[in-house]
Amino acid sequence: MSSPAKLLDPAFQSVGQRVGTEIWRIENFQPVALPKSEYGKFYMGDSYIVLQTTSGKGGAYLYDIHFWIGKDTSQDEAGTAAIKTVELDAVLGGRAVQHRELQGHESDKFLSYFKPCIIPLEGGVASGFKKPEEEEFETRLYVCKGKRAVRLKQVPFARSSLNHDDVFILDTQNKIYQFNGTNSNIQERAKALEVIQFLKEKYHEGTCDVAIVDDGKLDTESDSGEFWVLFGGFAPIGKKVASDDEVIPVTTPAKLYSIIEGDVKAVEGELSKSILENNKCYMLDCGSEIFVWVGRVTTVDERKASSQVAEGFFASQNRPKSTRVTRVIQGYETRAFKSKFDSWPAGSTAPGAEEGRGKVAALLKQQGIGLKGIAKGAPVNEEVPPLLEQGGRMEVWRINGSAKTPLPKEDVGKFFSGDCYIVLYTYHSGDRKEDYFLCCWIGKDSIEEDQKMAARLANTMSNSLKGRPVQGRILQDKEPPQFIALFQPMVVLKGGLSSGYKKFIAEKGLTDETYTQESIALIKVSSTASHNSKAVQVDAVATSLDSAECFLLQSGSSVFTWHGNQSTFEHQQLAAKVAELLKPGVALKHAKEGTESSAFWFPLGGKQSYTSNKISQETVRDPHLFAYSLNKGKFEVEEVHNFSQDDLLTEDIMILDTHAEVFVWVGQSVDSKEKQSAFEVGQKYIDMAVSLENLSPDVPLYKVTEGNEPSFFTVYFSWDSAKAMVQGNSFQKKLALLLGIGHSAEYQDRSNGSREGPTQRASALAALSSAFNASPGISSPGEDKTNGSNQSGARQRAEALAALSSAFNQSSEKKASAPRPSPAGQGSQRAAAVAALSSVLSAEKQKSPDTSPTQASGTPAESISPAEPKDEKPLSETESSIEASQASETEGNDSEPKQGSEQDENDNGGSGAIFTYEQLKAKSDNPVTGIDFKRREAYLCDEEFQTVLGMAKEQFYKLPKWKQDMQKKKVDLF
Repeated sequence: MSSPAKLLDPAFQSVGQRVGTEIWRIENFQPVALPKSEYGKFYMGDSYIVLQTTSGKGGAYLYDIHFWIGKDTSQDEAGTAAIKTVELDAVLGGRAVQHRELQGHESDKFLSYFKPCIIPLEGGVASGFKKPEEEEFETRLYVCKGKRAVRLKQVPFARSSLNHDDVFILDTQNKIYQFNGTNSNIQERAKALEVIQFLKEKYHEGTCDVAIVDDGKLDTESDSGEFWVLFGGFAPIGKKVASDDEVIPVTTPAKLYSIIEGDVKAVEGELSKSILENNKCYMLDCGSEIFVWVGRVTTVDERKASSQVAEGFFASQNRPKSTRVTRVIQGYETRAFKSKFDSWPAGSTAPGAEEGRGKVAALLKQQGIGLKGIAKGAPVNEEVPPLLEQGGRMEVWRINGSAKTPLPKEDVGKFFSGDCYIVLYTYHSGDRKEDYFLCCWIGKDSIEEDQKMAARLANTMSNSLKGRPVQGRILQDKEPPQFIALFQPMVVLKGGLSSGYKKFIAEKGLTDETYTQESIALIKVSSTASHNSKAVQVDAVATSLDSAECFLLQSGSSVFTWHGNQSTFEHQQLAAKVAELLKPGVALKHAKEGTESSAFWFPLGGKQSYTSNKISQETVRDPHLFAYSLNKGKFEVEEVHNFSQDDLLTEDIMILDTHAEVFVWVGQSVDSKEKQSAFEVGQKYIDMAVSLENLSPDVPLYKVTEGNEPSFFTVYFSWDSAKAMVQGNSFQKKLALLLGIGHSAEYQDRSNGSREGPTQRASALAALSSAFNASPGISSPGEDKTNGSNQSGARQRAEALAALSSAFNQSSEKKASAPRPSPAGQGSQRAAAVAALSSVLSAEKQKSPDTSPTQASGTPAESISPAEPKDEKPLSETESSIEASQASETEGNDSEPKQGSEQDENDNGGSGAIFTYEQLKAKSDNPVTGIDFKRREAYLCDEEFQTVLGMAKEQFYKLPKWKQDMQKKKVDLF
């Protein structure tokens, strides 16, 4: 038996006990922990071990271990990194996924830990290298590849390094140039701008200039001229020559091998999970990637040997350097591994956190290894998910043949299991114009024809609203919180009213159990909170009762309410609401569990025993984002690790899987035909994930279009509304954010020719004018001009005007300092744009004569933060009037207020007001008034913010919205 001291390296004591990244460098064949200040720096002469800890289902920790091998590292050091990786895995309970990372060919997952990129540095620990800050600045040329995970490679500073197919970054002491090859990818151009921002902040203290140079467009007096001078003058560049490092491995049909005593033996037959034995190791060769699968009851020595066998196999096959090698443990297989098998039964998931921990503990104890590194999962608190704003307009239609029948107001909230419905909810979100939530609700007993007709008619409605609605498909019993919360209450009854359902019942000779006010019916009333309160008709027998719930029993003209001993007062109140919906004005008879009369038991067929079966709601796991593609007609998805809003590229369709819901996000620049296939894409993903990830086949599915993202989608991102407002392709959007509106427009002028300048400026002015006019803060005839939103609107518009004027002036100043040919009248165009926007503000001011000068200048007279927008004129009840009102509406969206540290200084209304924690608490004895109660924490001083919320403001506002809300609830600031 191996001794613990031999197997447990001191550097790995107490690792993996917190979410995040930990890094070790191999020094003298031993792992040495790196300080956080060195994270992201990788020296070519060294090898590293990187541990990434994430929170999985039930709070258990999940682990990924990467060993990174620099191109100049010795073979012995690389081997040490591989062996130490296995030892680290043993400390963590033997359940980590291990990845071999070769410099220049790193996996997307590895690169996602170090956004936007890593820059490998010359030297290594043994070569006595200087630290970067000790080096003199050196002009460097990089080639930048990847549209999400960026691979940055330094190439010789020479014209011969350039080509027409790639994006290059030239980093000089005073200016950073981006060279876009003629054939380069738009999305790679956009990612290169993120790298430039990183270089600018890290090596230039954020002060150097940035220039964009387009291949084939030479202007000797512009940035282009400066760029080519650095290369000794302009001359044609050659075609791209592929190097050995750029050979892309070919994916081949997967071949399985067993690993026995260091030898590999082919396993014949169909690739099925049942082949894999838990006391063996296997190798799966897919050509472009090699997997090592390790059974749960294998020894540490067997695991080390299997990794060495894979390394030897890789070398003997002369595979390209970019071939991936990944090791997975039984029960913790990756999606990529499982997808290679013809059969991977549904429900084959990882063992539970405690079960798996116990088995691993017993195994490792036999091998003499301690368990300090195995962390128990933290308890998971159920949080209220983001819900749609209340007070909107609700319209519901039931499908009947080829038409839809509007439900009368008194029937909204009643659903029949044999029918299909279309639900349209129109609401306001912050300062945005109308938002739409458009869903098909599919009863579990409905016929296929009604289901297809519901989808078809919903598509027609979505198109009539210019594709703006969030469009959903919701199946009975899988209703998401934001849907349930719209109906107070929501009741699902047996049977159906559509002609198609009635015909189906008659043809099958089935008994029609459709609920009526005369039926004997038992209704179960579940849960208490608004987002999961629902009533469902169940079989009218005593065995359907449950002590944890309340029930309504309808028998003729009598209605009983039955309260289980474990039910709450809120349950009982909801039961009364349901009774009023089903039989308005009915007098209720009350029956508490254990005190029922014979009149209660008789309709149920007599008293019988029953049990309490509390059904838990579907929980949201860590969300996963995927990019989808069709490869030779085959549906494929690629995960985007550690995703952010920046990964939602306007040219793509993305899939967000929270396990409780699936979203298909459609970018504005996606082909129109592809946009129509969003639900098909989502369904294909669900079909695949049902077996690979144990996803429910009935999971709610949504189509979300760019610019119309609802709160229950953006909550999974650190959402910046300013980014969502920028128009154009991926590169144009990033350019506008990096250089500002004026400089970005100037670049577009040079790229497109002088004739485009006036058109672009006119378009920009029109879009901004539209945004101003559409904003709820602008008064219209008959509105209350004293509303606080007008005060806020004037201030915001003044600030917007100042920012735009500054951007235009900066662009003019830059042009003046470096004269070059420009279109005639360009300066006057800027002046005209500013003047036009000034007139917008003046017109607004004239419409609001009651606004004081102080308010007009941007400081509210009475409030500390903007007031809530006023309710607008109610929408009409019919689809035709919705279409008519929408046709006259200016297209485009105002975005909700920006969240995050960048807005923090304005969150207290620009007044700089600070209050104490005791004043700001929701249950304060001395509450403060006139603040934005949705952002109480913003009024804390920096010190008290750190004390109360346990982190700095900047760190707090980088969290997703749902995590911010969770933290605020814990300290009574929500």
